[in-house]
Amino acid sequence: MANCITRHIPNTLTCSNLVSGCVATHFAFQGNYQTAFLFIILGAVFDFFDGMSARLLGVSSPIGKELDSLADIVTFGVAPSAMIYSLLFTMTWPACLGTEVGEVMPFFAFVMAAFSALRLAKFNLDERQSTSFIGLPTPANALFWGSLIVGIGDSLPSSSWLTILLLFWVMMMSWLLIAEIPMFALKFKHWGWRGNEVKYIFVLTTIPLVLLLGWIGVAVVIVWYVLLSMISSKLIN
Repeated sequence: MANCITRHIPNTLTCSNLVSGCVATHFAFQGNYQTAFLFIILGAVFDFFDGMSARLLGVSSPIGKELDSLADIVTFGVAPSAMIYSLLFTMTWPACLGTEVGEVMPFFAFVMAAFSALRLAKFNLDERQSTSFIGLPTPANALFWGSLIVGIGDSLPSSSWLTILLLFWVMMMSWLLIAEIPMFALKFKHWGWRGNEVKYIFVLTTIPLVLLLGWIGVAVVIVWYVLLSMISSKLIN
């Protein structure tokens, strides 16, 4: 009986991640960005523990791997894209682009959902990513957008040209998802300093950034994560 229960724990956590993503998408379409972001964070927590529980319990399975990717597409691909989509509909577009642009361009946000799916498909097949990442992980991308929109979303509609900047960032982050850029993972084989320098530096600098900057601090942390990954990769090579 115990084995029957434990082998379903990882998939239950993964399904909880999926449900969190669906709820986050619902609130994103309503323009309730803070609640949407909270459910993305909740999904990230479930995503962290489903893989950990599968390894600890020794119940990893092919179906669990596929289910995990499907859940991640919703929580870390569709949900943040829906937040951007809703935000773009509230923003004023430059008059020189015509009135129809404001009705069509918000759909461009879902390009990022497609790139998130592509990134997850590559991750499942790429044997190089067992202990680190190649390209920006989808949870990091989702946390960046959720933090950015909750932190400064109210001020974005004040300038019509910020819509162009927002679309540029969508393209930039979509590219980072599939870029051949090595990025470290917060997986510790041991707790010593040697070999974990980059991870400890990141963790120690993350805490004050979030405490000082609040919601927007999470977006700053993700930018710092990308920069630190690039710096450490150059130093190692």
